[in-house]
Amino acid sequence: MSELKVVEDRLNALINNLSAPARKEMARNIARKLRASQQDNIKRQQAPDGTPFKPRKTQPVRNKKGLLKREMFAKLRTAKYMKVHADSDSALIEFTGRVQRMARVHHYGLRDRPSRKGKEVQYEVRPLLGVSKNDLDMIQTVMIDYLSGI
Repeated sequence: MSELKVVEDRLNALINNLSAPARKEMARNIARKLRASQQDNIKRQQAPDGTPFKPRKTQPVRNKKGLLKREMFAKLRTAKYMKVHADSDSALIEFTGRVQRMARVHHYGLRDRPSRKGKEVQYEVRPLLGVSKNDLDMIQTVMIDYLSGI
């Protein structure tokens, strides 16, 4: 454990040697790559750990004109709703606006009303954001690239 503490202290010292704008740029770069990874997971309909999302409940067949079935969270994964924020100390990926509530309901499997006057529905847990082993490897690679430029 103490060996890891020494490595962590040295890594923190190296990161602190970077200027604030360089740290911010590194954080922004990491956040952008993480967002791309999260968008890819959502597109493949799988959680960050690789398990597939639970499928939608089947709906009764209706002959409605203009009924369009698309994959879950198609708009949610766009850059309009999935924002990246970075400063010299942190990087953040979040859902913004009104979709934040919907993302939280699906991520944690909460109860919600699909329409204003509809009855409450229990949603399945569908983790939308998370960090996988590949993401950690990517973060390490980006940090090493930035630190090797010192």
